Amino acid sequence: MMPVFFVTGWMMYLKRRRREKEAAAMKVAASGHVATLEGVPEWIVAYASQTGGAERFAWQTAAAFHASGLPAKVIGLDKLELDELENAERALFIVSTHGEGDPPDMARGFLRKIMGEKAALANLHFGVLALGDSAYANFCGFGRKLDAWLNEQGARPLFKRIDVDNLDAAALDEWKSELSHFARTDDMPDWKAPAFERWRLAGRRHLNPGSAGNPAYHIELEPLDGAAADWEAGDLAQILAPADPDRARDYSISSIPADGRVQLLVRQERRTDGTLGVGSGWLTDGAALGGEIAMRLHPHQNFRLGENVDRPLILIGNGTGLAGLRAHLKAKALAGKTGNWLIFGERNAAFDTYYADELEAWQAQGILERVDLVFSRDAVPVALLEAAGGADGETSPDAPPRRYVQDQLRLSGDAVCDWIARGAAIYVCGSLEGMATGVDDALVEILGADALDELTQHGRYRRDVY
Repeated sequence: MMPVFFVTGWMMYLKRRRREKEAAAMKVAASGHVATLEGVPEWIVAYASQTGGAERFAWQTAAAFHASGLPAKVIGLDKLELDELENAERALFIVSTHGEGDPPDMARGFLRKIMGEKAALANLHFGVLALGDSAYANFCGFGRKLDAWLNEQGARPLFKRIDVDNLDAAALDEWKSELSHFARTDDMPDWKAPAFERWRLAGRRHLNPGSAGNPAYHIELEPLDGAAADWEAGDLAQILAPADPDRARDYSISSIPADGRVQLLVRQERRTDGTLGVGSGWLTDGAALGGEIAMRLHPHQNFRLGENVDRPLILIGNGTGLAGLRAHLKAKALAGKTGNWLIFGERNAAFDTYYADELEAWQAQGILERVDLVFSRDAVPVALLEAAGGADGETSPDAPPRRYVQDQLRLSGDAVCDWIARGAAIYVCGSLEGMATGVDDALVEILGADALDELTQHGRYRRDVY
């Protein structure tokens, strides 16, 4: 019998070799230089990702193929043209669903322009990995819609669509099993997400006492193990709460590394039975100051500055969505980049003007060229609301008119067009229902659907909405 230490060491060696092999294959896949089998058609590995998960799996899928000598091309759905799809023989689609059945932002043009048309796909063999969350009624809605469309256009499935609930490991293993048949290897890489790390709850401050809305808290966290944490404006903090250790909660980071701590802006949510929400309750009430928090930093490529670092920004958000916008303003201030525009909405100016001192300082420095603060529960002249298309005549004293960020956007339509003409990028952060949907509708009215699709495709319309 082999000693236990020998078996353990051997297993650790195999695990390390597998990770080294995966990293090397992904590096080769990204470079586009790989020795492939002659006469083997190229696989298209297409992805549609909101926060980066689907894109990561696409590169890992391509890396597995490249490691076996199979040619594979990774491409976002926003870059995939109909003629390329019609000429392809084999394609794998890895797509997430955003909200209640919607495509990720990057796939909206594909849905409207390509899936809205007939296509000649009789020569295409395909597979679909659909990522979603069964907490939503329309679970994996976009993946299901894409799968149905491909079948309707005559494409032939290589295997049954695989639906993944909240990154379920068993479903991902099923996908890797299907890949192994084509790669002709059982030595598939480990696709586990990065481990959670130990952080300390270093600060917690109630920002809106007296507000009609739920309490909002400024949260600060620092790594317990002393290692310097690294992230970019736009990234997310993923936190595990003891009450639900199998499902991470995502929070927009509102700080930059120069601040020395990860800062969050968290609304304390309550269920209909009065109990606190799992994640928000843990951060704002359950966890003790100085206590340990399980957290990992998640790169959110689709909400980073990227190529917009030198562009003026139109930053639009509501409520705790100010977190993601604040991080970008901090990054702009650190770089000395002036000339940005903030449109932010909350309930009452008296209680819900978060980080007012910072906003005033950024205005004085020119980081913010324009600021429009919109408070829905404060009095709004009816004539002004009508000009924004938000009211039909006089309203009763018992139901005063309300104005939201999308109304302000419509009032500022000409200015929005001017800013876009001089190269501005639009970033939206906050609630999907109501705000983000309303802002999207307003931007379509102001700019047109085609123009908005083009901005999305070129990374100039980015959203972190929930």
